[in-house]
Amino acid sequence: MLHLFKYRFLQVIRKKSDMFWALAFPLILATLFYFSFGNAGLAASGDSDWEAVNVAVVTKDTSSENAQAFWTFLKQLDKDTINIKQSSASKAVKALENDTVQGIYYIQKNPSLTVKKNGVNESILTSLLNSYNQNSAMIQDIAATHPEKLPAALKSLSDYKPLIKEESLGGTTLDPNVQYFFALIAFACLSGVYLGVRSSFDAQANLSPLGARRSITPTHKFTLILIDMLVLCCIHFFNILVLNFYIIKILGISLGNHITLLLLVDFMGSMIGVCLGLAFGCLSKLSVGIKMGISVGITLFPAFLAGLMFGNMKNIIELHCPIINRINPAAVLSDAFYCMGVYHDAARFYRCIITLAIMSIFMLCIAFFGVRRERYDSI
Repeated sequence: MLHLFKYRFLQVIRKKSDMFWALAFPLILATLFYFSFGNAGLAASGDSDWEAVNVAVVTKDTSSENAQAFWTFLKQLDKDTINIKQSSASKAVKALENDTVQGIYYIQKNPSLTVKKNGVNESILTSLLNSYNQNSAMIQDIAATHPEKLPAALKSLSDYKPLIKEESLGGTTLDPNVQYFFALIAFACLSGVYLGVRSSFDAQANLSPLGARRSITPTHKFTLILIDMLVLCCIHFFNILVLNFYIIKILGISLGNHITLLLLVDFMGSMIGVCLGLAFGCLSKLSVGIKMGISVGITLFPAFLAGLMFGNMKNIIELHCPIINRINPAAVLSDAFYCMGVYHDAARFYRCIITLAIMSIFMLCIAFFGVRRERYDSI
């Protein structure tokens, strides 16, 4: 067993073209992904600059206390949430028509707002006015009914803090672009197909000289397939670990904090990719070049359905035909990464692992039954 393992290991790693597709190509894709949108998620965590909303302020009457209070309220927000431009009524209307400002505040006894259209900035201005009016009415009501509570109410308003904190369900802030890296690792796992196809080609006497030499050995075919699977899984598992290290340590993309579970997903992904390649290679009598060409589709199409090219694709499939996500190994792998690194859903995570194990066993059985009864008239 050790002798077979050693020499199959050496044979596999010497196939530079297969190792390129299984190791180097995913690393190249990860680099391209990072430079394309690897840092775009910073906006979600609050590191981007807020652009204040331009608003014109027209002073009509400042004799009332409410008008003065509203003007003080706006000045406190100036340069932070809004960008105030004081002007006359005619100039303000002209600026609004030219989209220089998104609204006009009128300083008077009953403050008002004029906007040109509906939009995000206009909604912000409306919310600010509504918030002021509500707080003003509340303070007047407290002053009239419970004046002793007025200082406490004013203190609570001045000590305003946001009550909402953006977090994922598992307590981990989610970069919206990490889904592409999850799908990328799933694609890399399926790239073990190239190694499996090459191994099956080397195991068939009518396709390669190496297959002819292996076919005349007394070793049971299931033993040969099992040795091939173990060798390929070890090599491809190392490939995936290199990819994970590159994404986490070099590119700085977090894949979760559970290293043990991450290794488990990587191993199961390596196994399903290799077993898929063994099954496909043993069932077909095509040349190795044609098999490798078809293998491109075998890896890219499931990865596309898992969101490698279009991030929302898996959600669309889940909405209209969820069974595809259950039998697509790339989607199952991507889901396992989500459950491990974002959702922290143990039950769903282990369901994905069991699904991958069943798929691997099924593919391995196909590979065995595909070659176990083969006989050759002459070798």
